[in-house]
Amino acid sequence: MPLHHAVLALLADGPSHGYELKGRFEEAVGPQWGGLNIGHLYQILERLVRDGYVTRSQVAQSDRPDKTHYTLAPSGREELLGWATSPWVRTSGFRDELFLKLFGAARLGPQALARLVEAQRQTYLAELGGLTRLRREHAADPMVALLIDAAVAHTKADLEIVDSAESRLAEVAAAGGMSHEDRCAGTDIQGRPAGEAATP
Repeated sequence: MPLHHAVLALLADGPSHGYELKGRFEEAVGPQWGGLNIGHLYQILERLVRDGYVTRSQVAQSDRPDKTHYTLAPSGREELLGWATSPWVRTSGFRDELFLKLFGAARLGPQALARLVEAQRQTYLAELGGLTRLRREHAADPMVALLIDAAVAHTKADLEIVDSAESRLAEVAAAGGMSHEDRCAGTDIQGRPAGEAATP
């Protein structure tokens, strides 16, 4: 529940209300994460109250409806400490649409693979340029800058994969460029090249 714990982290700074939490979250993590839907945030707060991690109180306002303030409970601080100090472990494998695209392009032959590799390379280079500009704009905000640095590192790693894909998948692409009939014609029923005698 990473967003649930991020809300607990925000409340560790003191009581707050929904829209204030939304603004503080988006300011803290910067544009790389994306916005936080206010409806989703209130669902998170309701669950945290239900679980006893957060308490809720009403603050009267003279010219507007009462404001709901949320406060981190002792059990919420304990939950936050346990989550924030334990390592993150990937549990759902490594899924990236890029690899499915490489899978598809390689089976269409060398030209299709080369087209994908070049298009993806240009996309990553453009992303790196945008991230570099964004990093300069947020140099004074260490948390946002750290997230941008992580995005830069991931993009550079993706670029390295793309740059090596054409040579590493060359054999697959060469076979992919052949028709199914041509591939079948090149082997016998046991998968040996046509004309090759079976080993006694």
